[in-house]
Amino acid sequence: MTIALYGGSFNPVHVAHQLVALYVLETREVDELWLVPTFAHPFGKPLVGYEHRVAMCELAAAPLGARVVVSRAEQELAARPGFVASRTLDLIEHVAAARPGEPLHLVVGADILAETAAWHRWDEVARRAPPIVIGRAGQAPPDGSGVIMPDVSATRIRALLAAGAGEAASPLVPRAVLGYIAAHGLYR
Repeated sequence: MTIALYGGSFNPVHVAHQLVALYVLETREVDELWLVPTFAHPFGKPLVGYEHRVAMCELAAAPLGARVVVSRAEQELAARPGFVASRTLDLIEHVAAARPGEPLHLVVGADILAETAAWHRWDEVARRAPPIVIGRAGQAPPDGSGVIMPDVSATRIRALLAAGAGEAASPLVPRAVLGYIAAHGLYR
């Protein structure tokens, strides 16, 4: 079984995340796509609680079917003694140990490619989980193939929600996720 790892803060998960998941599953030789919420942001950015982000990912994954799995691998890594911060290579090694012999891919936005020099052992990450590069607004995949996802930003969504503009955020967030956010008073 080939697994695509799609990590992120998912703070909150939004429709572009869903589109990426569906696009990868429908255009690549991938059997499952795992949404992997970050347990703690590697650069210390504030996030709503991990359990909320997992729950929102589960709500966003549900309409996409059983091939989209919400993984708690980052929480498992954080429970290890001496944990400081999870790095992508840690995640890949963790999943590979749990699922030996199963090919892995890493889903990344095209904008990330300009930042790989700052990643911990990017060459090893790319070797062990060859990237599936997704175009983002203003940044096409390097080979020019594929699609460019709509310009949807969790930062903008959080600002709209904080300003009480939930209706303006509604086209950007899955309905079930928006309902969860309202029910739990998140991003106010």
